[in-house]
Amino acid sequence: MAERLHKVLARMGVGSRREIEGWIKAGRVKIEGKPVELGQTDEELSEVEIDGSVIKLNSKLETQVLLYHKPHDEICSRKDPEGRKTVFESLPEPDSGSWISVGRLDLTTTGILLFTNDGDLANALMHPRASVDREYLVRVHGGLYPDILQNLRDGVQLEDGIARFTDVQPRSSKGTNQWVQVVLQEGRNHEVKRMFESQGLQVTRLIRIRFGPILLEDDFRKGRHRLLLAKEVQLLRSLIEQSKRDISGSK
Repeated sequence: MAERLHKVLARMGVGSRREIEGWIKAGRVKIEGKPVELGQTDEELSEVEIDGSVIKLNSKLETQVLLYHKPHDEICSRKDPEGRKTVFESLPEPDSGSWISVGRLDLTTTGILLFTNDGDLANALMHPRASVDREYLVRVHGGLYPDILQNLRDGVQLEDGIARFTDVQPRSSKGTNQWVQVVLQEGRNHEVKRMFESQGLQVTRLIRIRFGPILLEDDFRKGRHRLLLAKEVQLLRSLIEQSKRDISGSK
């Protein structure tokens, strides 16, 4: 069965669906030297060109997922006009395709960041309907009073809509700084920081310690990476399949 070309290329790990759609619009994806149009399928195609490089469409992809402990001074873009180091510079090459970041962490946020060479898997994990838990350790400056904690559980109004934590657990405190462990199921830009700021609190440190079923081990130092085991990749796939069943069952 014919599939849209951008979906096929994304599944091969060439890039995300959104990236490839942008390349097609910009005329960078060609067939026999002619730019393709959005909606092009892979029917009767064996290869395409992207920026002059030939991509074989029948290439078999072995899905790989990489866990990386992001330091605080790296950005999640492939290139930075300001010359800052990017997370991609610290990663090994995948066996096939290229790494796609499963979401982002901002410059000063550290912790678990996943990459995969499977565009469909990356897209599914990032989609809001997957409701993947993202767990953080947060250090805030200011008082975490019971009414504030309840506000964060119930939901606070941000400029891009209501946001809420599914779990909020205060941890240790020292002076005016307090640690709190929080879980949310989406990944909007600077969402954790904005939620605390809505309550008059400043986030002074932010660490992502879990993405779905994948935990950041205590002894896994910043800057280290490892490939997920096959059983861990299957846990991620099972999470997506369960979310699909939950959505179907609610209709």
